[in-house]
Amino acid sequence: MKVGFIGTGSMGSLLIYALIQSGALEPRQIAASNRTPSKVRQLSLRYPGLHESQSNRETVIRSNIIFLCVKPLEFKHVIDDILPVVNPNHIIVSITSPVQLRHLESSLPCKVSKVIPSVTHQVGSGASLCIHGERMTTEDRAVLEGLLSHIGRPYQVDEACTRITSDFSSCGPAFISFFLEQWIESAVKLTDIKRADACALAGEMLLGTGKLLTEGGYTPQELQARVAVPGGITAQALALLKVSLNGVFDSLIQTTHDKYDEDLLKLDELFKAGEINRQQY
Repeated sequence: MKVGFIGTGSMGSLLIYALIQSGALEPRQIAASNRTPSKVRQLSLRYPGLHESQSNRETVIRSNIIFLCVKPLEFKHVIDDILPVVNPNHIIVSITSPVQLRHLESSLPCKVSKVIPSVTHQVGSGASLCIHGERMTTEDRAVLEGLLSHIGRPYQVDEACTRITSDFSSCGPAFISFFLEQWIESAVKLTDIKRADACALAGEMLLGTGKLLTEGGYTPQELQARVAVPGGITAQALALLKVSLNGVFDSLIQTTHDKYDEDLLKLDELFKAGEINRQQY
């Protein structure tokens, strides 16, 4: 298997690291390209054997599966660039949530999927959200998800739920970390606890809570009931949170969806303009 990466920024480089670290791929199986060549050079020095492509087209030519790890509004330009060297057997994977399968399938002659990764793959955990195009066969899906299974749990979702599922799996680590950061800051300010101790305890707590929710059979509501004794300290603090956070998560979801809709509208315009140009010429 040969895997290519177009774009080696934050998430592209993280996927490369995770796939190599997990043993899913060897560096010699990977080709990468970036509009800033020095970024690929750094990767090739870190992972001897990784191929530094001189262009996006070279990455495609050398690969069976190609991950497009670029910003939403760069997709149309990248697709137009690589189109001459894409063949029907290629599997092209978008890791960007607003880019729709219809955008990819209408512009490319190959098999396409969308995979939304998570920063948690850096430690071999978390869910990879998978949305497969119509040209992806059962075998194709198994190959792609088999690759992803080395760095987390492949989780098939409906494209209509891309944004909300991404809020949990992809944005969630940042949201939860913000909550913990605020909690830790208050703890350090109001008590004698050391910041390092608070961070360590919070991390261990979060790890254990995740296992209880995924392996222990608890729902969030059941876990609260298990910890909070009626009339106790935890119950009183939970009552405070329920009042203080009332409506916050409605606003959070509305914010992420508004941004998603904004990006989607821009992408629709870009791909529609590309379709009109193809028809004219």
